[in-house]
Amino acid sequence: MMNILQIVFAIITVSLSAYLLITRDYDLTFLMVFFSGLFMLTKGIEAFQSERKVYGWLLIGLFLFAVYLSMYQFTALL
Repeated sequence: MMNILQIVFAIITVSLSAYLLITRDYDLTFLMVFFSGLFMLTKGIEAFQSERKVYGWLLIGLFLFAVYLSMYQFTALL
C-alpha cells in the first residue's frame, strides 16, 4: 500500500513540476511542495517500519516543514 502511495505522490509531484516549468506559471507551487511532503511522509513511515528511526524522524520533520511552506504559499496567494 505504501509503495502505491509513494508512486502516486511522486508522479503527481513530477507532473506538477513539469507543468510549472513548461508554462512558467508558478501559482501551483504550493501543491507541488505539498505532494512532495506527502511523499516524504510515506518514506518516513516506511523507514520507521524498517527500524531506521533517525532517517524516519528526518523525513517526518521535512514533511512538517513542507506542509508549513505549502500553507504559507497558499495563504500568500489569497
